[in-house]
Order: sequence, then structure tokens, then C-alpha cells
Amino acid sequence: MKAYSTQNIRNVVLLGSTKSGKTTLSEAMLFEGKVIERRGTVESKNTVSDNSEIEQINQRSIYATPLYAEFMDTKFNIIDTPGADDFVGGAVSAFKVCDTGVLLINAQQGVEVGTEIFARYAEQYGIPLIVGVNQLDGEKASWENTLDSMKEAFGKKPVLIQYPVNPGPSFDGFIDVLKMKYYHFKDENGTREDLEIPEQYKAEAEELRSALIERAAEYDDTLMEKFFEAGVLTEDEIRKGIGIGCKAGEVLPVFCLSAKKDIGVKRLMEFTIKVASSPADRKAMTKDGNEVECKQDAPTTLFIYKTAVEPHLGEVAYFKVMSGELTEGQDLENPETGDKERITAIYAVAGKKKEKVSDLFAGDIGCTVKLRAAKTNVTLAQPGCDIAYEHIKFPASKFRTAIKAKEQKDEEKMGEALAKMSAEDPTIIVEYSKELKQTILKGQGEQHINIVRWRLLNENKIEIEMFPPKISYRETITKVAVANYRHKKQSGGAGQFGEVHLLICPIVEGVEATNKFKVDGKEMVLNIKSKESFDLDWGGKLEFYNCIVGGAIDARFMPAILKGIMEKMSEGPLTGSLARDIRVYVFDGKMHPVDSNEISFVLAARNAFKEAFRNAGPKIMEPIYSLEVMTPSEYMGSCMSDLQNRRALIEGMGSDKGFDVIKARVPLAELYKYSTTLSSLTSGSATFTMEFADYQPVPSDVQDKLLKAYAEQDTEE
Repeated sequence: MKAYSTQNIRNVVLLGSTKSGKTTLSEAMLFEGKVIERRGTVESKNTVSDNSEIEQINQRSIYATPLYAEFMDTKFNIIDTPGADDFVGGAVSAFKVCDTGVLLINAQQGVEVGTEIFARYAEQYGIPLIVGVNQLDGEKASWENTLDSMKEAFGKKPVLIQYPVNPGPSFDGFIDVLKMKYYHFKDENGTREDLEIPEQYKAEAEELRSALIERAAEYDDTLMEKFFEAGVLTEDEIRKGIGIGCKAGEVLPVFCLSAKKDIGVKRLMEFTIKVASSPADRKAMTKDGNEVECKQDAPTTLFIYKTAVEPHLGEVAYFKVMSGELTEGQDLENPETGDKERITAIYAVAGKKKEKVSDLFAGDIGCTVKLRAAKTNVTLAQPGCDIAYEHIKFPASKFRTAIKAKEQKDEEKMGEALAKMSAEDPTIIVEYSKELKQTILKGQGEQHINIVRWRLLNENKIEIEMFPPKISYRETITKVAVANYRHKKQSGGAGQFGEVHLLICPIVEGVEATNKFKVDGKEMVLNIKSKESFDLDWGGKLEFYNCIVGGAIDARFMPAILKGIMEKMSEGPLTGSLARDIRVYVFDGKMHPVDSNEISFVLAARNAFKEAFRNAGPKIMEPIYSLEVMTPSEYMGSCMSDLQNRRALIEGMGSDKGFDVIKARVPLAELYKYSTTLSSLTSGSATFTMEFADYQPVPSDVQDKLLKAYAEQDTEE
């Protein structure tokens, strides 16, 4: 394969709902680009894109697959993405390296949930879209219903470049109002006739051509002037205006397709070459906020957007050349760490097929093997080139579960397998929580997690168990309490002695510390000698005040007292959860000239703190998450009712592009499998985001249940 210049490269991501035909379209594009001689089918399990066992079993894409095709002296880099929101990580990675999206709509279904979800993602990441109405040869294909659903979802953005003749099983052509041609297809291999528009279709074609010209003129002053003067635009001028509108996200050019019969695929590719952005048209953002042009005559930089472990190759790094020219054997370095890497081989990629090439120019996509340290989100650059590209920001997790191997001996093996999966798909997050003593697995949804389960069992031969994760509760207090404790132990020889008197009170935001307290109806004034403040690793604060007078406790024992308190805060008195936001005043005590030592005061402080805590109106606090749900209006009531059953506090409601939006604060304890429930309630049409907000006290009935459960567990242990 020859090296293609930046201007002759098109990087395209295929988007759409499950079963919209993205993989079938990618087969047709590879066929037109002479990469394959025969087109495979999803049903026959022989497509270039869906090449993994799990994809073939499920007969749908689960991973984003990079492909390429050579067509009209242009290299198409194509990324075929999954249609389920659970596997959105692949699309997000593709947005980083692609310049245009082809959004497929199934003509038998119209605009579906996934269509709108991926259109929103594309808008969020600034990816212009071309729409392909696919499966126009389907039994239930309806052009009119599809158009109506597009208008409802996208307003006036859709602009018809083509419309079909005979949609349904007899679909064999379309009218192209940009070319003003009738394209008739003679077979199922894309063999087409370019004919004059039949008389019965001319009036509609002229009407749509006028609408196309009018829209094209909207986006360029020169075109607008010519339109007002002459009332017409040339084919090139229409393309120019539509291209400007498309790149601005204001126009969705609409094409007719039957990817299965290779109808319309060539015209879609031709239009993409002439209208869609080349890599040179888009700038990349660096981590420090600068923009970098995609130019060949610049230092070599590349960005790794995906890594995978493949049989016979090992770890494969997929990248985009962001600037300059990449050559085989070139030495690069990671500007963030200084790690050096040699590019020993470069490949153009079409699924499992890897074609070795000697070089790639700026804007091109390829892969390499045997990198020492470079992974996803790593920039490699020519030595001395201080450019590091902004990392891909993956969506926050929506599903979490605890996981463990059924056999203890498989725990380490499971950890290694999960780490590899997470490296391949950064939306799979694996954490071991020391606090909860559990391995927590996070993903985008239950389907996503089930793929992890399947891979562990079938690829790694590890049986696992999944169960609801524990909740990271916190403990705090609501009022002032005083306690003292004497630790005394005598067992021949040197003994142990330490006595600590302390007062505790809550840290409340906006309330300043004081030295005056009322305890059991009596005024108490403390003489503060010193203060230490600690931001706790688990959130919140501890303030430690030394109020000892008259040398009741020697200063050398104060660190031991602090240590004892900190130990008890890391294992709260109520449920063993972490404690936070407490002020501790040590104001009195006793020591022994011989028997007092550090351990004595650690133990005395622990027990005094524990007793005071229990008398200070202790409260259990739970993590609260901010939730934003986007749902079609017909499901609004069901979503609201479900949230209220989850102890949600509704903060607001609104709308966004035809969706109702609910903003709420919900306890994490109530969100287990929420993504599955929401999908069930709304037939898969709602989406949501969630992020940690803060800790809030649990209701008293919930606290009683937690205390009872902890007591039972303590008894069992």
C-alpha cells in the first residue's frame, strides 16, 4: 500500500443503533475499496469487523474495529463501533481520531434510541455527521416514517441528497438530487447504471433540488448572493455550502443505502471524499490547552487511542499520526515520562488483517507492536518535541458490582485478566477497596459487565461470583460529649498506665471552633495550647487540640494520643466505617513515672474516644450521587416514581432536544443495577449520568437497620 498524503485521507466512524447495519456497511466499503473480494455477513459470522468469538456468538459488534479501504485515490480509515450504549467506550475512542461520522438509521425502525444517543455523543465531541438511511430493501422499510422520525429527532438539520425508488424488497435504486441522476442497481454487488431521472420522478427531484440549493446557500455569504441573483448554484457550490453546514453541525446530509446489496455505498464514499473533513481541517488539543495542526511538514507525533492483546502478535497499539511522518524503525519518546520507544513495524489495519507499510503521513491511522510502556492515551513524539495530546475522557461508570473468584487460587489470575481487559477497554474499571475489603468492578451497564464475566470464564477459564458491593459509609457526631478512660495493666515488672480525658464535637461548615462548651448543664472553658488539623484520606477532617494544663500528661505522649484517636476513626465505633469531621480536645489525664508509655496512651485515647463518640449523637453518613436522567416524556412518570422509591431528592426537571431531564440526588446504596431498571422501564430509550456529590446522614430507620446488621455480623465473627 502506498503512503497517502493528509489531504487524501478520510477518517470515518460508523455510528448507530444495534442492527442498523454498521458492520454490513463496513463490509461493502471494504469490498468497494478492494480490501476484500467477497462480502461477509453477520449471520454467516465471517465479517472483517466482528471477528471475535463473543461478537460472532452475539451476532453484533462489541468492540470498535479499525478498518481501511482505498477508493478514488483516497484512503478511508473506518472505525466500526458497537450500537449499544453499554459499549460506548469504543465510539468515544474513535471520536478522538476520526473527523466525520456516518450515522446509520434502519429504514424499518426509523430513528431509534441508539440513533439519538450516538448523535448526542457526536455533537458533544464535535464530530460532523452524514446520515445513511440503511436497509431500504427491508420488508418493513418506510421512507416516509423514517423522514418523520428524523424531523422529530433532528428538526430541520436533515437535508435530502437522495430519495429512494421502490423502498422495500424491490428496492434497486434512488434519485440523487445533487447529481440529478437516477442510479439503478443491476445486481447485489454494487453494479450501477447512471440514468436520466424518469419523468414520473422529475417534479419531486426538482423540488428537492431547490430545497438543497436553498440550504447550501445559507452557510456562505458568496453563495447566498449568487442564489439571490441567479436562483441556482452549481453542483460544486452546493457541495461547498452543504459541507460548511455539515462541519458546523447544522446540516445532516441524508443518503439512501442497502449495505446488504451494496446499493448507494459508492455514492456515500464519493460524497465523503469531496465534502467531509480531511485530517488537515481539524486541530488537536494538547494537555496544556494549545491546538496543533495536522501537517506533514511538522515534527512527528502520534496518539495511541486503543490497545489490544491479539493472538500471535501480543499487545497491539492503535494510533493516529497527529503530525509529521512516521517511518518504520523511528525512535520516539513519551513527552510526559521521557520513556523511549522504537516503532519496529507499522501496519495498516482491517480487523485481523494487518498490512505492513513503511511509513504513514499525518492524519493516517495504523498500529504497531512490541512497545515497552506506551498504552492508551499516550503521546509519542520526536525527541525534543514537547507535545502531549489531551487524553480521551471516557464516560463515568454506570454499573458497579463486587467480584471474586469462586476458587481462592484463581484470585491472582482473575486480577491479571481484569487488568488486561481494563487496558483494552478503559471503561472497564477494576479497584480493590481496602475499606470494603472487596474487588469492585465498574462498567457502562449490565451487558458490559456480562461480557467481562463471559471472557473470564471462556478465555481465562476462571469461574467468578458477582454480588452487590458494600457501601462506603462514614460515621460522624452531632453534639458535644466528654469521656475519660484509664488504661492500667500490671503483670510483673514494668506495667502500663495511661489516663486520657477528652471532649469531642462535630465540625460543621461555617461554624468556627470554640473553647467554651456546655456539658451536662455546666459551663466548661478549655485552655487551648496547640491545634493540629488533618484532611483525612477518606474525606472530611480531624482537628486535634492540646488543652493539657499543669503537666497532667507529658507532651511526649500527645502523638500517641493522636495515634489512638486516628486508629479509632479509621474503624468507626458504630459500624466499623470511617469516621470524619470531628474536633477532639484533650484536656486532662494522668500518667505514671514508671509505667506510662506510648502504647498505654494509644489504648487510653482509643477507648476514651470510642465512649465519647457513642454519647455524641452519632450518625451514619452515606455517599450521595448527583443523577441526571434523560428520558422520552412518555416515561417521565415511571422514572420519577422509581427514583422516589430509591429515596431520591428531585432537584429539578427540564428538557433537552426533545427529551425530559430529571436531576436528582440519590444514595449510592439505592443505585445497584439502576441502569438495568431504567432500560426496562423505558424500553432502552433513557440514558443517565451519575457522579459523586457528597455524604449525608442516613434516615433513622436506615441507621437502625445498619446497626442491627453490623451487630449480627459482629456476633457471627
